[in-house]
Amino acid sequence: MQQDQMFNAFADQAKSFFEPMRKLNGLMLDNMEKMTQYQLEAMKRYTQLGTERMRAASEIKDADDMRDFTTRQAELMNELSKQMIEDARAMTELSMAFKSQVETTFNEVSEKAVDQANQTVEKAAQTAKESTASAKSTSQSSSRKSS
Repeated sequence: MQQDQMFNAFADQAKSFFEPMRKLNGLMLDNMEKMTQYQLEAMKRYTQLGTERMRAASEIKDADDMRDFTTRQAELMNELSKQMIEDARAMTELSMAFKSQVETTFNEVSEKAVDQANQTVEKAAQTAKESTASAKSTSQSSSRKSS
């Protein structure tokens, strides 16, 4: 019976040890997926824009087309600049959300560790009291029998 209790206690400790790592790995995986998805979408936008500009450049036939192309190019560069700033802002927000989630997880883990340490100390104290009481009881029984 005592072996079962020890095994169960060990299994509980192992579970509580691995739970924070599992949670942290899940957070990291979710964050990686979000960032990768966002980067792929951004890359797609930039690639499409580049392809459109190359197509527009290949269709220049005269000076008027060239003037229109360069005017539109300047407008697109301004739009591209704004889009890149927005993309950087979005990536920063994703990073800050991840940081917040990791901090929350570490705080939870710390609280659980302190609680488990307190419970272990309490159990050890209870076991010591029970052992002392059992030893006294055994000692008193032996004293009565010898009298």
